[in-house]
Amino acid sequence: MHFVDGTKEVKVNYGELYNKAIALATALSSPSPPKCALVLLPKIPEWWVVNVAGSWCGTIISPGTSLLTPGDVAHRLQESGADCIICDTEIAARMNDVSKNVPLKIVVAHEGADIIPGWISYDDLIKSVEGKAKTPCIKSRGEDIAQLFFTSGTTGKPKMVTHTQASYGIGQKVTTKYWLEVNENDLMWNISDTGWAKAAWSSLYVPFLAGATAFIHQKAKFDAKEVLHILNKYPVSVLCAPPTAYRAMVQCGLAQYPFHSLRHCVSAGEPLNPEIMETWTKITGLRIYEGYGQTETTLLCCMYKGIDYRPGSMGKPAPGYNLKVIDDDLNELEPHKEGYLAVSLKEGKPTGLFNGYLSNKKQTSKVFLGDYYITGDKAYYDEDNYFWFVGRADDVIISSGYRIGPFEVESVLIEHPAVVESAVVSSPDSLRGEVVKAFVVLADNYKDHRYEDLIVELQNYVKQNTAPYKYPRKIEFVKTLPKTISGKIRRVELRSNEWAKS
Repeated sequence: MHFVDGTKEVKVNYGELYNKAIALATALSSPSPPKCALVLLPKIPEWWVVNVAGSWCGTIISPGTSLLTPGDVAHRLQESGADCIICDTEIAARMNDVSKNVPLKIVVAHEGADIIPGWISYDDLIKSVEGKAKTPCIKSRGEDIAQLFFTSGTTGKPKMVTHTQASYGIGQKVTTKYWLEVNENDLMWNISDTGWAKAAWSSLYVPFLAGATAFIHQKAKFDAKEVLHILNKYPVSVLCAPPTAYRAMVQCGLAQYPFHSLRHCVSAGEPLNPEIMETWTKITGLRIYEGYGQTETTLLCCMYKGIDYRPGSMGKPAPGYNLKVIDDDLNELEPHKEGYLAVSLKEGKPTGLFNGYLSNKKQTSKVFLGDYYITGDKAYYDEDNYFWFVGRADDVIISSGYRIGPFEVESVLIEHPAVVESAVVSSPDSLRGEVVKAFVVLADNYKDHRYEDLIVELQNYVKQNTAPYKYPRKIEFVKTLPKTISGKIRRVELRSNEWAKS
């Protein structure tokens, strides 16, 4: 693994990683390993060590982005029952109050940093088992949970998605071979935050399965020029990036940065505009191969070498998944008919598909219907079995690869005294694909305020009270919100009007 953060470079070979992971697993196992660890770490070597250690000793790993607020973390701790939290010093200071009742709190401290009382130093844990017998690898069962992710939905707080020891890692073999095409000679760079399932896919399992070198760049914010500089400077051969990154690079003087080693580019998280793909190919000579999957699955569909390249298509179903397009009555539709994208379960449950939302039978029953798993996306396929994305079937917003539930943003906005009611929908954006827009009904005593000031105030309020990436980049003040006869807000109407303007 090759780590770069702008000031220094660190290289960690798999032998070193393996030994540290076993040491950490041994330390965690005394007297018994934690049931579940909430891991909030940036792109540093310790994140990879913790993941391997968790599999070694049987601790469920629940990753989260470092952008989470104390309120977000409190919710995750309560829902998951996590009895361990692992983070760096900066995050530990922010989470100290909400994590007081967590039995084991581990901090990855920078050299010379003070350890907060009640927290245990990661380095001290590793050192504590030096010279001692190492704990043997746990004989886990196939159905044991390996990873627990939180994913945003249309209503309520994020749901818990679990993947098992027998299914998730093995399921990424298809991702490795057919979509990313990684081998042991590659230097692979996945631009993804460690809090997302995509990091588990392409920063953890894929390079491990291929024996490739994982290239990891840690920076607080995405910088297109810096990404181009890195691709020009380092021998990165495989790039996995969200559409936002490609759009930004195309608009940032792409031709000034020749790539000397890059041979394969893939995109995921949301659809990529065909015109961006064409420009990228024209300048670099490389095609961008789209892939589609979810937190609940492994790779479902992709463009891969060996099939005709069709820009804008999601490609063909990945081996192991039988994709169908169905209607409201679960009837399978013919080519070019729009419907719900679903995974057929008639031949059995595919490797890599989750079992259901943990402790949430209601939401599970909504996605497992009859002989299908319903993805929540709308699509169609053509006569050659290429699939084409149409849009979300629900109100979830996917912006710059971040999945944002409207309820999460509305719940924060309603806490502000200026807001009587709000509705949050997606709005088209040339760079991010779509962004969060809030329609707000103001309280009477705020209607005389300057709208420009109120917008900034509400945006800052959301940033302060939930993960900053969820804040509404657009806010429109309205007198009323469209509703059904039963009083439910018609987000679909607001969203349709918003996209009709583009």
